[in-house]
Order: sequence, then structure tokens, then C-alpha cells
Amino acid sequence: MIKDLTPEACKDLLRNNCIGRLAYIAHHVPYVIPITFFYHGTNNSIISYSLEGHKIFAMRKKHEVSLQVDEIETINQWKSVLVHGEFEELSGINAKNLLNEFSKGVKEIIHSKEEIKVQFIHEFSSKPGIKNTSPIVYQIKILEITGKERVS
Repeated sequence: MIKDLTPEACKDLLRNNCIGRLAYIAHHVPYVIPITFFYHGTNNSIISYSLEGHKIFAMRKKHEVSLQVDEIETINQWKSVLVHGEFEELSGINAKNLLNEFSKGVKEIIHSKEEIKVQFIHEFSSKPGIKNTSPIVYQIKILEITGKERVS
């Protein structure tokens, strides 16, 4: 049986995960890519970062994005959440503070799910130039959140 998740159950799924698929539009074409994220409950937003490139250029032009996150145990037992939101690039002390919260939050999720203790952002980030380049920190302000669950 497939049923709707409550708004709080949707937020719990975001709160307990750090990998999702970001959808954005570039040159009238949809793109979907995996990202590492952190759900910031206080701001009701998704926090992430990237090096400057295709994704950032596209989101600067068209701010509307979506994020899909799921937990799949079996074909008959899964949960999925879809967030529709608006990209906002952050800067200054606000960006630095949220990047620290992102790092701390993702480390805690990895530790709780995989029992791996990570110390540094580069241990879970695949961005090769992050040490030599300032990352672009952004948030996705959540405008709508929906979720489904299938239970057997």
C-alpha cells in the first residue's frame, strides 16, 4: 500500500539523510544530479555547497529547483520525499556558519548510519579543488514538501 507522508515525516526523512538528487534547469533542459546536503530545520531549508560550474551557473539563472530523497529497503518498503524550493547563494559569515553546520550535521548522519567517524569535509566530499578554492555555499528555501511511503 502506498500512502502520503505527513509533513513531519517528510522532514524526518530529510533530517536523517544527507544524499539526495538535485533537479535544476539549464538551457531549457532538466538535469538531475546527486548531492550531499544537510536539512536545516530552523531555516526550513536545504544547505549544500559546490565549486563554481554548470550547476551553480544554471541555478543562478533559474532559481526554481527540486530535491528528491529516499530510503529504499526493498521494492515493497520505501519512503520518498520531494522538495520544491528556491536556490539562494550565500556569502560572508552566514555562508561560513552554515557550511560549518552542514559539515557537522553530515558527519553526525554518516556516523549514525554507517558507524564511521569522519573528521573533515573532504572525507565525504568528492570536490577535488575544495582545498584551493572557496566553495559556493547555497541553500534551497523549501516552498513545498511532499512524500510517499510504500509498506507491505
